Amino acid sequence: MVRVRAGVVPVLFLLVACFSFQQLFASDDTVFYDSFDETFEGRWTVSSKDDYQGVWTHSKSEGHEDYGLLVSEKAKKYAIVRELEKPVSLKDGTVVLQFETRLQNGLECGGAYLKYLRPQEAGWEPKIFDNESPYSIMFGPDKCGLTNKVHFIFKHKNPKTGEYVEHHLTTPPSVPSDKLSHVYTAILKPDNELRILVDGEEKRKANFLSADDFMPPLIPTKTIPDPEDKKPEDWDERAKIPDPNAVKPEDWDEDAPLEIVDEEAEKPEGWLDDEPEEIDDPDATKPEDWDDEEDGEFEAPKIENPKCVTAPGCGEWKRPMKRNPAYKGKWHAPLIDNPNYKGIWKPQEIPNPSYFEADQPDFEPVAAVGIEIWTMQDGILFDNILITKDEKVAETYRETTWKPKFEVEKEKQKDEEDVQGSEGFLSSFQKKVFDLLYTVADIPFLSAHKSKIIDLIEKAEQQPNLTVGIIVSIAVIIFTVFIKLLFGGKKPAIVEKKTTGTADASSSEEKEEEKEKEGTSSENEKETAAAPRRRTVRREN
Repeated sequence: MVRVRAGVVPVLFLLVACFSFQQLFASDDTVFYDSFDETFEGRWTVSSKDDYQGVWTHSKSEGHEDYGLLVSEKAKKYAIVRELEKPVSLKDGTVVLQFETRLQNGLECGGAYLKYLRPQEAGWEPKIFDNESPYSIMFGPDKCGLTNKVHFIFKHKNPKTGEYVEHHLTTPPSVPSDKLSHVYTAILKPDNELRILVDGEEKRKANFLSADDFMPPLIPTKTIPDPEDKKPEDWDERAKIPDPNAVKPEDWDEDAPLEIVDEEAEKPEGWLDDEPEEIDDPDATKPEDWDDEEDGEFEAPKIENPKCVTAPGCGEWKRPMKRNPAYKGKWHAPLIDNPNYKGIWKPQEIPNPSYFEADQPDFEPVAAVGIEIWTMQDGILFDNILITKDEKVAETYRETTWKPKFEVEKEKQKDEEDVQGSEGFLSSFQKKVFDLLYTVADIPFLSAHKSKIIDLIEKAEQQPNLTVGIIVSIAVIIFTVFIKLLFGGKKPAIVEKKTTGTADASSSEEKEEEKEKEGTSSENEKETAAAPRRRTVRREN
């Protein structure tokens, strides 16, 4: 019997698991994969066309050690392409297209999609890759203005006309609006089924042959309106016509006005006929710097006549207008059924020369993967671009390369939202406290200290972390004033003593000085109370 040391079994199990994992990733079903762990230079070709000035960089995803292909500049066009070792057919069994993208600075206007290009024999070169380079499929996020969708467009050659037609998926999924990593998957099945997944969740299922799923439909209509057909000159499309036998009634007055003066109306009692509705402002005075020669003769501004406020009206009274009961307007003959009506004319249908029948799309093979976009945002990161023939391989990549990053980012986003929520509540609470303190500052018995209280409040608004300390300071001021009000006004009784004349004179002088001090203090308090409330700095939270 062979005995195995206890510590060896876990090691063997780990080696077997790693080997199986590597075999899965190195499976023949994986047609193309780029993790961007190494720099893209040497594998990817940047377009040298003048329109594409955007700089691609090999950069880490924010918060991770994982690298990707980064859009590094705003408001630029970008184009880069990588050729496959050999073209892959989209007609032989299942094909899965998958890639990750992270909009690290959001996406207001721009694309983040991939183009799966036809072989170069179709008329393109990597160094001059651009928006005209022929592709088989375009797939991925696009957002600008009213556009917000995960594109899926395939180009298909009409076997009758030889023309390549773009077919757009109808009602595509929308683009996630956050700044997290997301993985986009398109699964093309041999039974003509298409499934679009976002983060592994199915968002859209379609059929390539369905006229409802793609616009224009892959299969053209059997007939089309004859472009040479023209409507006959005597074709009458009017369902109703004016009755030719109708006659306008003799009492129909087309000139009668819509409204007439109400002769039964009477002027309200108390109406002030001789009073104007507005008068010169009696309190207005000509400004000191008014120059009659340059500014003209000064005229006081008008104000509402106070006598007209309580009166039913002022000025000349006029009878109001009312609707004219005799008004009928322009006479028109009533409508009757048109005896010559033939309906709405349509050109006759003829066989569609572009019509063909197909059991499945005749996809062109994919020979390269390209990114050709125009975007107003930077920070778009592409990663883990995959083409495989096995859905399980794509799922494994999602679970091992995308999901761990996504979970970390999602948790971080949740923490940030919690902090923002707490800060928002605190900010709202502080604003209510500041408003209350401003109200307190207006209390009459605090008028002598109002300026100091306002200064403290404004300081707290500018530095919210000092709010608690400043509230305490204001509370101390209020408490001090309250104590003075209770006890500060009482004076000790004066005990009369016989003193010399000099002492009397000295005492008299001291009383005069005290009166002067009290008078000065009273004047200062009046000036402080009359000072306007200073709220020069307020933060709107």
